[in-house]
Amino acid sequence: MRLLIYEHVSGGGFADELIPSGVLSEGFAMLRTLISDFKAAGHYVTTTLDSRLAKLNPPIGADCIVPVFSSREIQAAIRKVSASADAAYVIAPETEGVLQSLVESVEQTGATSLNCPASIIGKVVDKTVLQASLKKLGVPTPETITFSVADGLEEIKRAIHGRLRFPLMFKPSNDVSCCGLSVVRNESQVAGAAGKIKRESSSKRFLVQEFIKGAAASVSLVSTGSDALSISLNRQDVTIGAPDAISSYNGGLVPFDHPLQPRAFAVAEKIVKSFRDLRGYVGVDLVLTEEEAVAIEVNPRLTTSYIGLRRVVNFNPAQAIVKAVLKREFPTNSQICGYAFFSKVETPPPTID
Repeated sequence: MRLLIYEHVSGGGFADELIPSGVLSEGFAMLRTLISDFKAAGHYVTTTLDSRLAKLNPPIGADCIVPVFSSREIQAAIRKVSASADAAYVIAPETEGVLQSLVESVEQTGATSLNCPASIIGKVVDKTVLQASLKKLGVPTPETITFSVADGLEEIKRAIHGRLRFPLMFKPSNDVSCCGLSVVRNESQVAGAAGKIKRESSSKRFLVQEFIKGAAASVSLVSTGSDALSISLNRQDVTIGAPDAISSYNGGLVPFDHPLQPRAFAVAEKIVKSFRDLRGYVGVDLVLTEEEAVAIEVNPRLTTSYIGLRRVVNFNPAQAIVKAVLKREFPTNSQICGYAFFSKVETPPPTID
């Protein structure tokens, strides 16, 4: 098939501004590995690339690269390439509806979208809506209160008092990675956490949750839209800072050997199956305590764990997405062999002597 693969960070979504190095490393890694796997499966791949990156001639492996000089060109470029493609896949953040909007653009061209439908994306990316769905489903999830960024400090403190126990997690209702995320250990840190969300996120609402002590993990799944198959349990290396510190995603390990793996798989599959038409690749974030797999978030798109997953499975995971979406088929006799560790490496800025 002729495929369009679009990754928002390296593909032109930040063409009018400086690209944050942390998310660029994740985005480009996902783009490069996904293209490699689709090429290995025999597909012809077109992608877009920020013109500044295109000048560097990075080893990306696409058959055709469309340079993007401004983020204002993105929607038109996606529609143009999608119109002549058989199918398209979008990797983008959920922030401000970016992922949903770009998938809608693909759907409007008539090309087959390998993503979850835009209508379903909207139901899972809003953490407030998702928490209500998870609670109704009966899966373990943190005790949560939702606030507006316009709520006053005393109002927030009163609502927390008597309902939640410190330490707490403060996080935006609609954002990705660790943007705006804080761990709050006492009431004196509440103001700083609320301020951090306002500074780092455009979300109008935020969640306050009881902090769950355990191992940060995720499950990578493929879904046909009616059934789901867990592929791997992944360890996530996440730094959760105080309100005056940085929170960051640093990398991960695939697979994650943990006694609660069967429970994590069961919880993740139950969640994904509950959202009809949630299809293709899906990631479910969890915290594994000593006794339970606690559901945190659902990612209706490729996640960074893919770059490790592809190294240890005995099938092509990109082609598995195609088969799950188009044929409603799962990989047969899937196995994991070995381990893949990936991590961000901080490098000093270059100097010219």
